[in-house]
Amino acid sequence: MTKTPKETLLEQERFELKPKSGGGLLSYEVWGYQEQGRTVVTRYNLAYVNHAIHRGDNGRVLGFDNAHGYHHRHYMGKVTPVEFESYEATLGRFQQEWLAIVKSAGGK
Repeated sequence: MTKTPKETLLEQERFELKPKSGGGLLSYEVWGYQEQGRTVVTRYNLAYVNHAIHRGDNGRVLGFDNAHGYHHRHYMGKVTPVEFESYEATLGRFQQEWLAIVKSAGGK
């Protein structure tokens, strides 16, 4: 019987964006463990919060997480399941989407 390594907080960052960069807040929280020299992500929560764009869902314009037992995307108050390939792919999608939102809202 193999014991699962203890999960630890791998990353927790918050970035306040200047108005000319679209404004709002980016938040990254990632949990997991190291196994045989590689990082295994067990939980994640990625969010772009901007009350000037969306007031519902505590200002969360866009988010990806795997809470409640499934991988899903938050967008302007709507939650939809997403196909999970990897944390890195999800992070890439999140970054592309929030940049497109900021650009369409008039940010640089």
